[in-house]
Amino acid sequence: MNNIIIIAQSIVSILIVILILLQQRGTALGSAFGGGGEVYSTRRGIQKHLLWLTIVFTIAFIVLAVLNLAY
Repeated sequence: MNNIIIIAQSIVSILIVILILLQQRGTALGSAFGGGGEVYSTRRGIQKHLLWLTIVFTIAFIVLAVLNLAY
C-alpha cells in the first residue's frame, strides 16, 4: 500500500510541475517590479483549465502526503 501511495505521489508531483510550466508567464508579481503596462485580463479558455487542474492536482498531492504519513 505504501509503495502505491509513493508512486501516485510521484506521478502527481510531475504533473503539477508540468502544469505550472504550461501556465502563461508574465502575470502575477511581474508588474509590481516594473513590468510593462499590460492590462489585467482574466484567465480564459485553456489557461482557466490549467489553473483548475493545477489546484486539483495540488490538493491530490496534499491528500497523498497525509495518507503517506498515516500508513
